[in-house]
Parts: sequence; C-alpha cells; structure tokens
Amino acid sequence: MKRLKQLSLTTWQAFTRHVSPAALATILAALVVGFLLFVPPLRGLADNGTFPQILANNGLYRLSGYQTTTYVNPQFGIMQYFNELRGTSFTAQTLFIQVAILLNRVVYSQTVFDVRFLGLTYAVPYLGGIYLLTRAMTQPYRRIRSYFLAVIIVFVFADASFVLSFNSFYATPVMVIGMLYVVATILIVARQRTTSWRLVIGFFVGVALLVTATPQNGPLVLCFLIASGGFFFVVTRGPRWLWLLTGILVVLALGGLSYTSLSREQRAVNRYQSFTHGVLTQDTDASQAIAHSGISRQYGLMKGEDYYPTAFTAKRPNSRSVHQQLLQRYTVGWVSRYYIQHPRQFMTLLNLAASDMMMTQNKSVGDYQKVAGKAPGAQVTIFTGFSAIAGSFFPRRFAFNLLLVVALLMVFAVGFYNDLRVQRVASVVRFFLVCGLLLIFISVPVMAIIDGGTTELAQRLLMVPLSIDMVLLIFLADMLNHRLWHTDDAETGV
Repeated sequence: MKRLKQLSLTTWQAFTRHVSPAALATILAALVVGFLLFVPPLRGLADNGTFPQILANNGLYRLSGYQTTTYVNPQFGIMQYFNELRGTSFTAQTLFIQVAILLNRVVYSQTVFDVRFLGLTYAVPYLGGIYLLTRAMTQPYRRIRSYFLAVIIVFVFADASFVLSFNSFYATPVMVIGMLYVVATILIVARQRTTSWRLVIGFFVGVALLVTATPQNGPLVLCFLIASGGFFFVVTRGPRWLWLLTGILVVLALGGLSYTSLSREQRAVNRYQSFTHGVLTQDTDASQAIAHSGISRQYGLMKGEDYYPTAFTAKRPNSRSVHQQLLQRYTVGWVSRYYIQHPRQFMTLLNLAASDMMMTQNKSVGDYQKVAGKAPGAQVTIFTGFSAIAGSFFPRRFAFNLLLVVALLMVFAVGFYNDLRVQRVASVVRFFLVCGLLLIFISVPVMAIIDGGTTELAQRLLMVPLSIDMVLLIFLADMLNHRLWHTDDAETGV
C-alpha cells in the first residue's frame, strides 16, 4: 500500500512537472473540438434562414440540395463571377470567413468551400484563448485545485452549444473567442501588475471582435471600457497611457460603426417586431395605451405579427403608411417611455428573457448533415452537460439576476478595498472587470427587449451567459486560490 501511494505521488509529480493546468485545458478542449467538428459524420448548426446574406456578402452561394433548419450543409459554392453584394456590410465574422476561404482555395478547391475550414479557422484562436484563460486563472500554482479549475473551464467553454457553431455562419464563435481573450488579458495584467503591448493589443482585439460580431453588440463597448478601468491603476504614466487611450478611441469608433451598420430595412424589421412582439404583448388591449403615446390605435391589431408575414395581414409591414405612421414614430425614446409607464409588462418581458438566457444550445436547427442518417433536426447530446445544467437549474427571474449582481459586487468590492488600502492592484483590476461583465449581464436583456421584443430572444442574449459564466469562474478561481478578499503574494510574483 505504501509503495502504491509512493508510485501515485511520483506519477502525479511527473505529470504536474510536464503538463501545466493551461496545457491540460488546451489538450482537453482540442480533443472535444476535434471530435465534434472533424470526426465524421459532420456536426455543426444548420441554417435557420439567416445564412444567405452572410454567404452573399462573402462570395459564397448555396449548392443544390441545400437544407434549411433540418440538416447541416457541409459544402458551399465559391462565386466565380462579379458579386454586387460582396462587402456591402462588415462584421468580425467576415475576417474569419475570408481566411477560411483562402485556406480552402490553397488546400482543397477553388470552386467548392468546405465548412470545416471555417471550423478550423475558429478553432485555432479559440484554443489559444482557452490556454490564456486557464493560465490567467491558475498560475503560478500546479496543485490539484488548479487542474480541477482547468477541467471546469473546459466543461464550460468546450460545451457543444458553443463548439458546434464553429461549423456554421452564426456570430457565436466570434463572441466566444473575443470574450476568452478579453478576460484572460485583464486577469494576466492583474496578476503581473504590469501591461505589455501584447496584453494591451490582445485586450483591444478581443473587444473589437465582440463589438463588431453583430451590430447589436455595438453599445457594449461602454461595458468593456468599464472592464478595462483597472488598467489605469497599473499604468500611471508614460507612453503606455497613449496605447490605452488610442485603443479606447479605436474600439469606441468600432462600436459606433457596428451599431450604425444596420441597413434601413434591418432597422425597420427590428422596430416593427419590437412593437408587435414587445409593446403589444400585454394581456389587455394595448390600443388605448399606444394611442395615448401618439401611435394610431389601429396598429394594436398587429400583435404577434412578423415583418415578413407567412399568412394574411391587414397591412403590409413594409407599406408606406406603416413606415410613416408607426415606424417613424416608434423610436428608442418612445419605447423607453412606454415601458417606464408600464413597468409590470416590462418586468414580464424581462422574466421571459431571463428564462431563455442560459439556454445556449440552439434547439431550432439540426446538428448533423443528412448522410449521417439522423432524423431531421436531430441534436448532438454528447458534451452538452454544462448547457443542459445551466439551462435547467439557473433561476429564471430577472429579479434574481439583480440580486446576484448586488451580491457579487459586494463580494468583489471587499477585495477591491483591501488591495487598494495596501496599494496592490490585482483585486482592483479584477473588480473593474467584474463590474463590466455584470453590466453586460443586466443590460443586454433590457436592450434586447427594447430593440426587438421577444423575437429570436435566446439568440440575441448570448453575451449574457458568456458574461455571467466568466464572473462565476473568476469567483471560483479566487475561492480555490484563497485570494477572494486579498491578493496572494505568490501569484503576483511571476
């Protein structure tokens, strides 16, 4: 028994000497990604109807036999002729898609695009983000709890609900990658008590990816600037101030450009569905309420209608009368005043958002290609443990979210005060990061309801689970490393 114990200890020491927690997390995540994305049959997320615009904007088109919602499409055509839609709009997705197309042309085909090249293009920076995040949360320790934390990070961020989107044209991978680098770089700055140009660039690149992944993320640039506030406690003078200020101005501009990049038609769609799937969702007749706020009572009959109706509608949403009498009057100020006057209805909608926010697995589309022999719309069930647990057990009330934010801020504020009092910066930097992430957690549901009502609500709330997952991981890491209310000297010595 003693010899077995000694052998186990020797083996463990050899393992920890050669494999760091960050390396373990990267290896495990790579195995999950490799299996889900590249081992036949092909897995991914099917088209929910939003792919055509992204495809056309990047010089791709649908091949014959294209499947919508039920099966994943493994291949697309590469346009060989002039494309008037190419480059008409820009998101961070475009960068990854164009790199994938270039790689596809070099390795595979000039005319057919295999979606697995896009998965590979996302997978490489994603694994780098997993490595950096685990390193930021565990170094300099190589204890059992560090390896436990590495496994938890993989359990959370290598969930199939995130990874399957790599073989698709959704914005999810860009947001996951951006969040990994933003949080990892700030935590490393907190630990090292210094900012190198690599960390500063890594942070602002991550923010740029997040705010340009989709136009609705544009306003979140303000949340990330709050998250970066701890940098100014690390950098007190010198040329690095210029780096920070330049980065702030650049991402502010990118956030503004992203938010204003929606076409006139897309804005009309959002406003219309914010009205029909938001304002008109109250239990009683909303006609009198909207008439009191300056919009004709007749539009109260449009409850639940989509901008692109599939059945008969009394008024065409894109008609001139609807545009002049409804959409031009339905501004952010109008809808904000309406919800202030009807707080019970607004809280009902926020509770609906709270019930959807942790359900990161897209249940509306299939995860397999047709040749896999699976039923139409079949879902992957392996590596979905975290999304299943979070979606089932996380409380579904917005009031709970508010209480959780207050509790977490109070906990991290203690470490902020203690470190500030003794002129340390680690907990100060982490506190600003947590503040920015919690602001995202609370503000995104509010913006989603105001901007689009309940339409595709779960898809527009992705930043909510990403932000709260990060905060809870930071909390767990601080608890395991005994630094929740003060900084450990050992961690700042590297």
